[in-house]
Amino acid sequence: MQKNIVFVHGMFQNPKSWKHWIDFFTHRGYNCIAPAWPDHDGEPAELRLHPPATLGELKLEDILNRIEDIIATLPEKPIVIGHSVGGLITQLLANKDLIRLGVPVSSVAPNAMLAFDWNFFKNSMTIANPFKGNQPMLTDAEAFYASFCNTLSVPAAREAFEQTATHDSRNVLRDCMLAPGHLDLDRPHVPLLFVTGDQDRIIPYELVDKNAHAYTDQLSRTEYRLFMGRSHYICGEPGWEEVAEYVYEWLERHIALG
Repeated sequence: MQKNIVFVHGMFQNPKSWKHWIDFFTHRGYNCIAPAWPDHDGEPAELRLHPPATLGELKLEDILNRIEDIIATLPEKPIVIGHSVGGLITQLLANKDLIRLGVPVSSVAPNAMLAFDWNFFKNSMTIANPFKGNQPMLTDAEAFYASFCNTLSVPAAREAFEQTATHDSRNVLRDCMLAPGHLDLDRPHVPLLFVTGDQDRIIPYELVDKNAHAYTDQLSRTEYRLFMGRSHYICGEPGWEEVAEYVYEWLERHIALG
């Protein structure tokens, strides 16, 4: 049986953000696939300088369709590891019974779940602002440091921004809060491991905990793991190896169980 992992990035990122994890899991015998969302393929710096003309029109459904198309080409259901909006996509794919195992990391929550957290509301409203229409949400190094990788030093955050940050579509987050972001939390599902950090200013850990424990099927496995001192940049910040190792061991246990 092949061990395929599909990595799904989140907003303001592209497949470059998965480099460490791709190397880590490839070295351990996994076949790693990290597709770009529509309008996210290429070098982040170039994408920031020249945003694709259709970026602002991108919808959650467009991304989900691309990932489903990739999964359809694989001989077996893959493992899916998704970050942020990619974590919600992981849950949507699990809800459709299209995957073998799922790891939502710092995941956007389904079904319009909210957290009573100032940073969460501020960041969400800034991005989803309905008065901005289809104007892409532009990010800069300062905002990236303040919200995305706030546990890093300023120079390290600047480097992370230069290497991985992209602009994005406001419509993606809007869709996450509407019908496209809804799923059946009572339905049986494959094992899911929810991972997050306690210093995340975009998706507070309380919301990830709430999301993980919202699944109700008693025969389905849902686990939650909180890492201390980690931001939304949990997959790339120093100490990412500990997170990847935990995920790897979890995957190996469940693969052994069949």
